Amino acid sequence: MQYVEAGENGTIAESSQQLSAVARGDQAPETVIENGTLVNVHTGELQEDVTLVLTAGRIARVVPPTESIEIPEETERIDADGQYLAPGFIDTHVHYESSMVTATGFCRGVVPTGTTAAFMDPHEIGNVLGLEGIRALLDEAADLPLKTFCTIPSCVPAAPGFEDAGAEIDAAAIEEALEWDDVVALGEMMNYPGVIAGDDEVHNKLAATYRAEVPATGHYASRDLGAPLDAFVASGITACHESVRREEALAKLRRGVWTQLRQGSAWKDIPETIKAITETDVDTRHLLLVTDDTHPDTITENGHLDRVLRVAIANGLDPITAIQAVTLNAAEYYNVDGDLGALSPGKIADIVFLDDLATVAVERVMVNGELVASDGEWIAPEAVGLPKRDQHTESVQSQYPEKMTNTVHLQPPGPDAFEITAPQERDTVTANAMGIIENQVGTTREEVDLPVSDGVVELTDEISKIAVFERHGGDESVGLGFVTGFGFEAGAVASTVAHDSHNLLVVGTSDEAMVAAAQRLIDIDGGWVAIDDAGDVLAEVPLPVAGLMSDKPIDVVSDRVQKLEQAFEALGCTVESPFMTMSLLPLAVIPELRLTNRGLVDTVAFEFVEPIP
Repeated sequence: MQYVEAGENGTIAESSQQLSAVARGDQAPETVIENGTLVNVHTGELQEDVTLVLTAGRIARVVPPTESIEIPEETERIDADGQYLAPGFIDTHVHYESSMVTATGFCRGVVPTGTTAAFMDPHEIGNVLGLEGIRALLDEAADLPLKTFCTIPSCVPAAPGFEDAGAEIDAAAIEEALEWDDVVALGEMMNYPGVIAGDDEVHNKLAATYRAEVPATGHYASRDLGAPLDAFVASGITACHESVRREEALAKLRRGVWTQLRQGSAWKDIPETIKAITETDVDTRHLLLVTDDTHPDTITENGHLDRVLRVAIANGLDPITAIQAVTLNAAEYYNVDGDLGALSPGKIADIVFLDDLATVAVERVMVNGELVASDGEWIAPEAVGLPKRDQHTESVQSQYPEKMTNTVHLQPPGPDAFEITAPQERDTVTANAMGIIENQVGTTREEVDLPVSDGVVELTDEISKIAVFERHGGDESVGLGFVTGFGFEAGAVASTVAHDSHNLLVVGTSDEAMVAAAQRLIDIDGGWVAIDDAGDVLAEVPLPVAGLMSDKPIDVVSDRVQKLEQAFEALGCTVESPFMTMSLLPLAVIPELRLTNRGLVDTVAFEFVEPIP
């Protein structure tokens, strides 16, 4: 059992006697919540008119309506007024970096929506800054009113031999990190071919995890549900969030895998994958709901896990079952259910007050027995460890040294760096191009005919050029290729958010615009930028922390992201949530075709291919 601190009250070791005394009635409670309807995730029932008795940041008693208790004058009384009382929501697979803010900004955004704990996989900052960067992010999160746990990244880089990252986390480094108190599991094992094939380094990482007696989480992106899936599960990996079809989710549930159904900003899998539950009679004890990658504007406009719950419920999942998937099930998977995941005696008083169960209408949020948010707004955030809004940037900047905010080590490329030449004198060529799939992580392998002028391949409508430059101070190598599906008609866009090695990624319709986009991104030390044909900046989102995260509050970043989305549209992009779709184009562990700084990768055969065969 992993014991969790209730803020300054510490673990149950420091408060067990006090809790027992309050439960007996020999000591006054600090807070009492009256007239609530308890969402009992243990039994799957609703208990009306209950009273929760709180002390030391925990629940001492759950009093039924058949029993009256004397409430001392000094005890704070909170009237739930019939609202549903649910445990704080727990995200079992999330990348803080995808929200484009650091731990402080993420906390500021998600806690008022009901998320009170998160198991993050910081492999984005890990790919740029290694264990040192991960440690900095965890240290920033340590005293915030969002309980942050770490699953240590397993694949840095994600595809060894196919890309170049800013760091490497090998089995020895994982073994070191597993000794940190806030590391509770191995992060998603994306090298599923290595697991299946018995790669020594991959299985050394798994062995280190099992020796530390913590779980290994998975990333099985293959559609093969036969022997390869069995080989993956037989390795000891116990969770996976990569299901995109009903059949995949069901196959994993039937193998005892904790199946994390994902609903991020771009990856909207739940309407399909939830059918594994709603169209069957399978038990849901291993069902989890996760966000994985969520952009800041999604959080500020639509919420976090509350949004995911709404989608699941709207697609037929029973509301209590849905809440179990982000509370009790989540806590049980990571072995923190002694403290989190339910509202029962001894548990930490992380409580979500809901006006409506089906729409997951969050009205108030309590963390460690203290009300911290109401109607989506913080209540005296500085009292619970969150800096005041006007001190947010200064607080974040103090957490990261200059070397972590100056990470784009690349000379500005010229137009010739983007040229793709034909292999011999031809008027046209047939090129291998990545075809994006809207709202899904995969790509297709497309063959497109392109014209050639003076030996240089030119673009046609619906075809964009893509380039990935190594930006970590290495050899500045570059991979070039083509992509379809964005709809760009002009200009170029660029980002240092380019999973998972986070090199400098440029997509554009002309070499000149791509040069300007790369130059601007270097100037601002990373982030996102959109450039028109004249080379002017239409919108940008500076992300100075590792080239991945902003030091600004999440609402500021959200506004900038919305302007960036408008700039994408002005350039002709027709894709919903294009940023995550674009940022995954270099991720050489997801089918079917990807581009890294080393070149175009067939991620089915795991071999390089030429953009022009």
